[in-house]
Amino acid sequence: MSAELGLGVGIATGIGSLPGTDPVVAARLVLDELPDLPHIAELPARGPGAGLVGRTAALLVDLPIDLQPAGWRLVERPGADQRRAVSLLRQDLDVLEEVLDGFDGPLKLQVGGPWTLAATLEKSRGDKVLADHGARRDLSASLAEGIRLHVAEVSRRIPGARVLLQLDEPGLPSVLAGDVPTVSGFGRLRAVDVAAAQSSLAEVVDAAGVPVVVHCCGFDVPVEMLRRAGAAAVAFDLSIFPRSDLQTAQLAEAVEAGAVLVVGAVPTTPALPASRDPAGSLATSRASVARLWQRLDQPPDSLAASVVVTPACGLAGASEPYARAALRRACEVARALVDDPEV
Repeated sequence: MSAELGLGVGIATGIGSLPGTDPVVAARLVLDELPDLPHIAELPARGPGAGLVGRTAALLVDLPIDLQPAGWRLVERPGADQRRAVSLLRQDLDVLEEVLDGFDGPLKLQVGGPWTLAATLEKSRGDKVLADHGARRDLSASLAEGIRLHVAEVSRRIPGARVLLQLDEPGLPSVLAGDVPTVSGFGRLRAVDVAAAQSSLAEVVDAAGVPVVVHCCGFDVPVEMLRRAGAAAVAFDLSIFPRSDLQTAQLAEAVEAGAVLVVGAVPTTPALPASRDPAGSLATSRASVARLWQRLDQPPDSLAASVVVTPACGLAGASEPYARAALRRACEVARALVDDPEV
């Protein structure tokens, strides 16, 4: 159960991204609102080097990147864009080390997964990495080593932290379905075999050396494949997943095998801007998680130890007051599930 992640019961966390450009403000917000499982804040508003792809590509070993009009591309030697991405990440780690001085507990890092990266990055000649078996293999190996070094650095800077890694894979369902567009946009790249996708993901999971959460906020989260790749937890948006009996069965099997569910149960934007309760009803969010647990045919008394509550996805597009409200509401929902796990 959540012991695999080194957690207790009634735990909440964030997906990663937040609004704003000040890493000190963001780090203190996370620590204030998510004391049981803080995470390193991602601030995409600072520019492309702070977004999911640029931030992750900054970790790649021996694979330089550069920002082109069409997006990030692998190049022969590092340029100014990569140096900025690396600098932003270093700044975040410096802030984290200062704010979490003396910290003792679980700490979550977020990194883009190998398949989302392969579906986004272009090779030097313009085609996507996903289209080239050799390039995909090199990318997975480079990312695995970069993640290993990243985890080690955070562990060194914050020695009391029990590090967890979140791999963000929003593009994985499209990779498996053959729905990733070519560079021209006129075609689609061939679907990747499930076994091949699992193998690359497992390489990265193994290299991390810490418990791994895989986050996928799409409609078709490949739960069984993620579990077989070694993920200790699966993170998803409860408002869109699971949609079918098959998906529900896969989630139930994952839970019975010991996986933790990281459930996005709090909206990322206010449903009613003028509402006195902009993050949505506590009772509604609590009940939605309890109903999921009932659908999985799991005993209510195991819910709080097997579920971590989060916002539905990242909060980069939210206002700063709403981001705070959403993180606070996630904590309230998680604690409410300890006292009342029934539907």
